[in-house]
Amino acid sequence: MDRKSLRSLNPSTVVILPTLASSRLPAAWRQPGAVEFRIPKLSCAVFLTQVQLLDCKEATMEEMECVEAKKRNGLSQTDIWIEEQDAMKEKLVMYDDFPWRLNTTSSQEGSAPLPEDSGGVIDSSKLRYVGGVDLSFVKENSSFACGALVVMDLETMQVAYEDYETVKLTMPYVAGFLAFRETPVFLGLLERMAAKAPLLYPQLLMVDGNGILHPRGFGLASHLGVLADIPTIGIGKNLHHIDGLTNLEVRHIVSETNLQPGAGMPLVGRTGKVWGMAFRSHEGCSKPVFISIGHRISLDTAVEVVRRCTLHRVPEPVRQADLRSREYLRKHPISVSQPT
Repeated sequence: MDRKSLRSLNPSTVVILPTLASSRLPAAWRQPGAVEFRIPKLSCAVFLTQVQLLDCKEATMEEMECVEAKKRNGLSQTDIWIEEQDAMKEKLVMYDDFPWRLNTTSSQEGSAPLPEDSGGVIDSSKLRYVGGVDLSFVKENSSFACGALVVMDLETMQVAYEDYETVKLTMPYVAGFLAFRETPVFLGLLERMAAKAPLLYPQLLMVDGNGILHPRGFGLASHLGVLADIPTIGIGKNLHHIDGLTNLEVRHIVSETNLQPGAGMPLVGRTGKVWGMAFRSHEGCSKPVFISIGHRISLDTAVEVVRRCTLHRVPEPVRQADLRSREYLRKHPISVSQPT
């Protein structure tokens, strides 16, 4: 989200910012007697990350605490993040919650995506536009990255829309809290698409990251799905240890059971909970991907959508977001010489 977008928002939520950060925001948002601003729509934690993306390098996360965090004396940043996750998790929907259905007809070779200016109406009764998001990092400095949003036309398996955002991430990577670092980038891309190409807006989003397959059952795909209010699927390339499940053990079982291409194996933990599905994409691929519910979709439907979107190991929306964000960085190199 750029400064112009921020200025266009209407007040609703109060946050407290340090002077250095507040100097970058519209003075009209200031409240009497304190460095407070009313910020709409986004939760405080997510908005604070947005402020960091505005290059407020001088302001640390400890300084940039929201009003709610100020009331939680003695809590660490990790504790605050956990509370944020728990609060958002209450809004998580793990069943099919959408108007569309999967098209049972074969792809129509050569059919074109609905143009932005056609004035046409999307047939919301069937799934056609599936998005994928991924973040690629600069090798020399992982604080610099390119976020990508790619939307595929499921009827042709061609890219109908793509957009990119290069950012400097000032929030460090903390295991289990990836969403607080990456979600703001993807939210900005989705908001921009909603304004630029609403007729192509994804009916479902695949995320390079886990959904409920997460230590607290609320990974990046779930986090983004709840905030954007969009059905999401988590696509994991590696399985981290959770509920007795390990990457090596699951891959060994997949190999020993001779899991067939296009088939999935439920990821059942020691507690008996089904966390997701190990999915083998094709004959020449021995490494499965790990599918999990993100938001507003069931596991069965998520697996079927992934199956229909898979040409290689990773489903095409995420694969294209990965490939194209890397290519964007090659064509538009980011200078990392400035101090971080």
